[in-house]
Amino acid sequence: MKKILIISSDKKLREVLKFCFDGWGYEVFLEDTGFKDLTPIKKISPDVVIADVHSASKERLEICRILKDDFITAFIPIVALIDKRQLRDQLLEIKQGIDDYLIKPPDPLDLRVRIEMAIKRSQYSFYSSPLTGLPSGRIIEETLKSKIDNAENFTFGYIDIDNFKYFNDVYGYLKGDRVIMQTAYMLYTVIKGSGNKGDFIGHIGGDDFVFITSVDKQKIISEKFVSLFDRLIPFHYSEEDRSNGYIVARDRTRKIKNIPLMSVSLALVIKDGSSDIKNVIEVNEKVFEIKRYLKTVAGSKFMSDRRNRKEGPSGPSVHNKKDHSKDPCKPLGQILLEKGKLSQSQLDEGLSIHWKRGIVLGEVLKELGFITEENLREALKGRDLSKV
Repeated sequence: MKKILIISSDKKLREVLKFCFDGWGYEVFLEDTGFKDLTPIKKISPDVVIADVHSASKERLEICRILKDDFITAFIPIVALIDKRQLRDQLLEIKQGIDDYLIKPPDPLDLRVRIEMAIKRSQYSFYSSPLTGLPSGRIIEETLKSKIDNAENFTFGYIDIDNFKYFNDVYGYLKGDRVIMQTAYMLYTVIKGSGNKGDFIGHIGGDDFVFITSVDKQKIISEKFVSLFDRLIPFHYSEEDRSNGYIVARDRTRKIKNIPLMSVSLALVIKDGSSDIKNVIEVNEKVFEIKRYLKTVAGSKFMSDRRNRKEGPSGPSVHNKKDHSKDPCKPLGQILLEKGKLSQSQLDEGLSIHWKRGIVLGEVLKELGFITEENLREALKGRDLSKV
């Protein structure tokens, strides 16, 4: 049950709002005197706060700003009720502490929709990866649980980047972040091109990603993603490291070793009529059992759990990795970099925008003024544009 805290000295308004939100299934908390500190609010832990600005004193309005300044309560959405005649003055006064507002008295239907939207935005923001913007943690779990509870057939894919830690140690966290951002974008591109309209993508954190698709789409998605990963990710390394096929780094025992370039392990759990998955925990257990096995296999690969399925046992599908350093389908950014048409820092800036906004890299680089149309035509001459 969602919790809502209503701050207002207007007794009649408090009663009306309590009646409405009780009927909508909320646990309602009322306050008419304001708070001297955040302790009572932290104990309540409301999902949303409604602040009646018109009836509140300046001292009580200060609580809105304090809530946003505290790490524990900053994510709680605050919706203000504002008198239309004082709209401009009151908004200027409290704009730093609210997420949305309604004109007082609010229309009940409008109020309900705005409150639900505020909670949804807050939950998505709080439970999303700040780096990739993809849903994480609780949202992933709730999405998976919903599909199990509704007896839907699906495939749950878990992606883990092999040797990412060593890359991070050698190249630094900024370059590591770029690997994560590109992996998220590649997964989005593959799902969008080969999956279903309602497929789900999530970022658990670090170098771990998940996706949920239909049973019939899991193989083509896995094959395309693994192939794309092996084609593009090596370009995050220096030319020397790409040529060697490894980097020199300390392993977990602090010994100097040659660590292979990053690869990817993709564990698939299939829920269909021949499987007996009952809850999220079972999916998690199956995923990590497959993942542990895949970590013993070199290279990029994917494998599904078939122990309880009609098809019988199946080993991992290992991608035949190629040397793409002389590939005619080399990434556009790498071509421009090698031709001296832009610097590494310019490419990094362009790629960050490309991955976040999904705009074609060539257009981004032109928009930033890093290359000309002539540079772009020269780089793309004789190339299959679908593979750029």
